[in-house]
Amino acid sequence: MSLFDLKNKSILITGSSRGIGKAIAYQSALMGANVIISSRKIDACKETAEEINKSIGKEVAFPIECNIGNEDQLQNLVNASLETLGSIDTLVCNAATNTYMGSMLDMSNEQFDKVMHNNIRSNQILCNLCIPHMIEKEAGSIIIVSSIAAIKGSSILGAYNISKAADVMIVKNIAAEFGHKNIRANSIAPGLIKTDFAKALWENPEILKSVLGTTPMQRIGEPDEIAGVAVMLASNAGSYINGQTIVVDGGTTIV
Repeated sequence: MSLFDLKNKSILITGSSRGIGKAIAYQSALMGANVIISSRKIDACKETAEEINKSIGKEVAFPIECNIGNEDQLQNLVNASLETLGSIDTLVCNAATNTYMGSMLDMSNEQFDKVMHNNIRSNQILCNLCIPHMIEKEAGSIIIVSSIAAIKGSSILGAYNISKAADVMIVKNIAAEFGHKNIRANSIAPGLIKTDFAKALWENPEILKSVLGTTPMQRIGEPDEIAGVAVMLASNAGSYINGQTIVVDGGTTIV
C-alpha cells in the first residue's frame, strides 16, 4: 500500500468548490478518500462534487453548504459531514477572506474584524468541533491553508497577513495539546497561486513582476501543487509531521 493511500478516509474541506480547496478534494479522491465539498454557494458545491464523482467513476464527493462566518453553519457542517461519511479523518481549513487591499491606515474596523473572524475564529471553532471526534478515535489530521503572508510583511495585505500568522499558531497549539492522542495539525503556506481568490494579485502586472522577480522558479504556482502537500499530510506519508508549516512558494521566501 502506498504511503499516500487515502482509501476509506473521510476528508472535510472548506472552500472546496474551486481553487486550492477543489484541487485538494480531487487529488484526495484520486487517492481513495471520500470528500466533503463545502462553500457558501451550494450550486457550486454540487457542480464540483458531480465533476469529481464523474471523473472518479463513483460517488466519493458530497456537497454541503456552509458560510464559515456563521457558527451555526459550522456546527451543521460537522454534523452533516459525520452523518454523511461516518467519520472525519482529516479536516482541511481552506476557506478564507480578504476584504481589503491597501494601507492598513485606510482599512475600516469592520473590514479588519471580518478578516479576523473568518480567517482565525472560524478555523478555531471548526477545529474545536472536530477534535473531540478525533480524540475518540485517537487519530486525526488537521490542515490549515495559511500563506507565505504569515512569514512576510506586506504594505497592502496587512490584516490578511496577521490572520494567516495566527493560523500557523493554531496548528502549533493543537499539535502541542493533542499530539499524544495521535492528532496531527499542520499548515501549508502557499506563495502566489493561480486561483480566483488571488486574481487581483496575479492579474496586476506590477505585482506579478515583483513576485516573479523574487521567485527562483520564475512562475506562480498551480492549485494541484498545494494539493500534493495536503495529500501527504492527510496520509501515512505525513504521519510524523506535526505542528509544522510547509512553505510551497517556488522559493519566493528564500530570496
